[in-house]
Amino acid sequence: MKRYNNRAWFYVVPAGAILAFVGLVPLVTVFNYSFFDIFTLQDAFWIGSGWYEEIVRSERFHYSFLRSLAFSLIVLSIQFPLGIGIALLLARSGRMAIVIIMIVAIPLVVPWNIIGMMWLGLIAPETGIVGRAFVTLGLAFDYKFNALHTWLVLVVMDTWHWLGLIVILAYSGLSSISPAYYQAAAIDGASRLAVFRHIELPKLSGALAIAVLLRFVDSFMINTEAFAINAGGPQGATTFLSLDLAEDIKGFSYGSAAARSMVYFLIVITVVWIFKAVTDIRKREHGAFAS
Repeated sequence: MKRYNNRAWFYVVPAGAILAFVGLVPLVTVFNYSFFDIFTLQDAFWIGSGWYEEIVRSERFHYSFLRSLAFSLIVLSIQFPLGIGIALLLARSGRMAIVIIMIVAIPLVVPWNIIGMMWLGLIAPETGIVGRAFVTLGLAFDYKFNALHTWLVLVVMDTWHWLGLIVILAYSGLSSISPAYYQAAAIDGASRLAVFRHIELPKLSGALAIAVLLRFVDSFMINTEAFAINAGGPQGATTFLSLDLAEDIKGFSYGSAAARSMVYFLIVITVVWIFKAVTDIRKREHGAFAS
């Protein structure tokens, strides 16, 4: 009878302890602060669930939540089809694929706090390349006072920043497909759509599943870039959840900020739980089908 030795788990204990300290301690602290009206750490007054009731009932929270959700759904619906399409083209481009991937991946290494300033420079009508092009073409583009234009800048900017990640993951998934599958599809006379649906897409789904979750969470909590472009304007049209939280922090309303942080944390955790539940169901269905 084979005996299993689980002592290797002891090597994980230090890393687990560090993660618990840097993750759990701040979370418990914020959770505790959310039940107080805090002026200073010495002047904290218990208000119970007052902050939570105020946040959940406020129109400010409802509209910010809908804006954040809409932004995430828009960028995901653009970035993933576009990234997969580019990866499919690269899979047929031979040696040039690596060069193109390196170029597409460059925005991934740009710091978040620089991206907003870069794009402001690009769309400036006086000095920016894109802004001057709009002026030359006679196109009226005003991201400061036109909400649609502000949203357009944010969506394009986020797509520019993160498209490389989708392309890399999709290309890696396509590269792992054995040529035998394509040969069998050619013999059967399968159409290009059928090849993508039954051969390529199953391989891509595994590589891109975690990317969907990461991209949703990241885009849902967009902050630095949105604040740099128009600070939530015009007239609150791009005020997302994270900008509401930043506003509370800057206003020294720490109790409200703590409660708002916990609400946002619960939203993200709920999304992660739903994603895991759906993934587990799909795995069981595929397992049952395979058996």
